[in-house]
Amino acid sequence: MSRVAKKPVSLPKGVELKVAEDGISVKGPKGTLSSHALPGVTIAVNDGTALIELAEGADDKFGGTARALLANMVKGVSEGYERKLELVGVGYRASMQGKALNLSLGFSHPVVFDAPEGISIETPTQTEVLIKGADKQRVGEVAAKIRSFRPPEPYKGKGVRYAGEKITLKEAKKA
Repeated sequence: MSRVAKKPVSLPKGVELKVAEDGISVKGPKGTLSSHALPGVTIAVNDGTALIELAEGADDKFGGTARALLANMVKGVSEGYERKLELVGVGYRASMQGKALNLSLGFSHPVVFDAPEGISIETPTQTEVLIKGADKQRVGEVAAKIRSFRPPEPYKGKGVRYAGEKITLKEAKKA
C-alpha cells in the first residue's frame, strides 16, 4: 500500500462520514459532498479518524487516490476552498450582478459568467475575483473557466491570472 494511503484522515467536529457500497458521503458545516467507491478500497471509521484499507490483490494505486479524495472532501465541508483571480490591464474590471459575474476584459461586449450550484463568487475590489466552495475540483474548474476568457498574454502580461501567478514576459520584436 502507498505511503499516502497509510495516513489516517482525521474528521473534525461537526463532520460526518457515511460509507456505503456504492460510495461515500461527507457532511459538514459547509455542505455535503459524495464520491463513488473505488474498486478494492474500503474505508473504516474509528474515533474521529478514517483509515483506508485495500482488499487482497487490489490495485495499489487506488489506495492513495481514495485517501486524497477523502481528505479533500473532509477539508472542503469543514473549511472550504477558495481561489483568487486578479485582472491586470487598463479597463479590466469585475463586478457581481446577483449571482452573475460581469467581466469587462477589453472586448466589445461584457462577459457574463453565471456561478454554478455550490460555488460563490465575490469581488472584493474591481480587479479581484474570489471563488469559494466546498468541492476543490469545482472551485478549480470555475477559476480556470474564468481565466480562459482572457488568459495573460506574454508581451504585456494583461489578462486574468491566478493570485501569485508569475508570467514570464517576452521581449518585443526589434526592428
